[in-house]
Amino acid sequence: MTESGAESELRGNGSVRKGCDPFAQTQRSKLQHRRARINQQINKEMRMRAGAENLLRATTNNKVKENVALELSFVNSNLQLLKEELEELNSSVEVYQNGKGIPSLKQMSLNFSSSESVSVPMIPLGLKETKEVELTMPLKAMRTPTRNEAGIELLMEYYNQLYFIDNRFFPPNKNMGIFFHWYDSLTGVPSYQRALAFEKGSILFNIGALYTQIGARQDRTTKEGIDHAIDAFQKAAGAMNYLKENFSNAPSLDMSTPSLNMLVRLMIAQVQECVFEKVMVAGIKDEFLMQLQSAQEAARVADVYSLVYQTMTQPPVKNYVPFSWTTLVQVKSEYFKAVSHYFAAVALCDHIMGPDDEESEQVKALQQLHVTIPEGPSLITVLKDKEERRKLGKAHLKKAIIKHEEAMRIHSLCRILRKMDILQEVLAIVHKRSLKKYSEIDHEDDFFDTVEAPEIHPKTQQKPEIKTPNFSKVKVTDIFHRLGPLSVFSAKNRWTPAREVHLKKSEKGFGFTLRGDSPVLIAGVVPDGSADEAGLREGDYLVSVNEQDCKWSKHTDVVQLLKNISTDGVSIGVITLITSEQQNNQADRKSLLGTMSSASIFSGNDKENSRKIADSSKSPGLLLTWNKKKNSSKDGSTHSLPFIAVTDDGSFY
Repeated sequence: MTESGAESELRGNGSVRKGCDPFAQTQRSKLQHRRARINQQINKEMRMRAGAENLLRATTNNKVKENVALELSFVNSNLQLLKEELEELNSSVEVYQNGKGIPSLKQMSLNFSSSESVSVPMIPLGLKETKEVELTMPLKAMRTPTRNEAGIELLMEYYNQLYFIDNRFFPPNKNMGIFFHWYDSLTGVPSYQRALAFEKGSILFNIGALYTQIGARQDRTTKEGIDHAIDAFQKAAGAMNYLKENFSNAPSLDMSTPSLNMLVRLMIAQVQECVFEKVMVAGIKDEFLMQLQSAQEAARVADVYSLVYQTMTQPPVKNYVPFSWTTLVQVKSEYFKAVSHYFAAVALCDHIMGPDDEESEQVKALQQLHVTIPEGPSLITVLKDKEERRKLGKAHLKKAIIKHEEAMRIHSLCRILRKMDILQEVLAIVHKRSLKKYSEIDHEDDFFDTVEAPEIHPKTQQKPEIKTPNFSKVKVTDIFHRLGPLSVFSAKNRWTPAREVHLKKSEKGFGFTLRGDSPVLIAGVVPDGSADEAGLREGDYLVSVNEQDCKWSKHTDVVQLLKNISTDGVSIGVITLITSEQQNNQADRKSLLGTMSSASIFSGNDKENSRKIADSSKSPGLLLTWNKKKNSSKDGSTHSLPFIAVTDDGSFY
């Protein structure tokens, strides 16, 4: 069964998206199942280690200490094996690549066009694993998104839905007691948080990870496929960068600032590699200028991969990034340096002097090729003198061969990379290509006497972008819409239970006025009128008329509904918001009650007063509060999502 068999369904306005079949036996799903199994085993071993360490600290019995120490050594060995297994799993980059158009070594010739059509594997991220949270059935699909744009929309829809859930149910000053459980994508170590912001951050991470998988699977032998890969990797960088800027002190290493910095740079490097491939596919009419541009593009790719390698080898990142990733990045840096010098050599050795009107453009391009002007004859002389071009080209070829051999040496050090046939073939082909070119221009045995080639000046025709996730493109409807507008019925407010008020219509009407929409507010109550006598108060919200829900009704609709009542009486449902001042008064009363109770000295009047205070302090309704974020509009539409802060102790809220 392939990825195309995955389910993705839209139903009406309340679109219901389904993830892929979790039981589908695709290569990617098998990897994810292995990841889940390893994560669970790591979780089990870590709990055993924590228990053993606690026992080791608590016991004074030497025999027990010896047994516990022995058990700890076994547990640590198991954890190390699981870590290596997870690292190998994270290194399975070939599964996520596009296998289209990959010829064998025999099929590929050593010429320029065919060898450059082979795509070097990219580095994708595996999705973070999580455990189910019983919120509602439609939210479970986010655990198994399809590896395409529909999967991205599924995660974004879930992320947007969390905005409504956060505002609706999560108080600002206390948690809801719901644990959000996620596993580190790189280490498999579990993390637990009660804060919904941890769930949001993990979903953001998976959005970025899913984009890396989409980018890696593109057919990069075509311009269209390369453009799709560039777009996906830029969006992956944007998701990771957004996560880095808006979430801090994350409980898992993969979402820490150093890790996200590394991932953003890795995605930018992979974009730059795609730009180089795009130049190879498109080509330029002027062969000399094309080869110089290719040399500078390759030098740019080498530079950005060198920066990624430096980031990966710095603590704390180097302690948990897979060794195969670090090695592959280093191999690519050396590989593209070699490719850069190869193209410079080809431009110099194969160039035929053009007409006089082209000389200035060619000289200018050659001046921009090198970081420093090479010693010796002027560039004009180099262009016109075949032997001078050969000498400079030979120097670049020598450097290309040395860099190719360094890339092959580094590649051989990693057991996992040695299993990547396509990578090994590419390294072998480009090395042979440089050797073949060198043999064509070598007229004497002076390999070690060749002058040092100047460095190639890195330059790109297309700078990578960091594309921030566009959450507004995925419209969602609050699944708890029927509870009422967020402006009133949210965790930032406290209110009394809805109460029924029975009114009789007099000659002057019901004795109250209305204002506003969704829900309608009791703006005024006529003194001694029907509403006043029934207990209706100014500031109450009208939520029903004769049991008909009116929480989302407009002012005119409620007025018309009241006018259409045929009888002299009507039953309306209202709620009363509890203001901050009232909440503070209740808190003061509770504090006073606690002080009086602790003294246990009451006169008769004191006991009666205490009873009254206790009764008045009871909260009569559902308590939902929320922090000061931008409210939803009253029509229930999607909003711009707020930034997430963290507390001083590092936990999300």
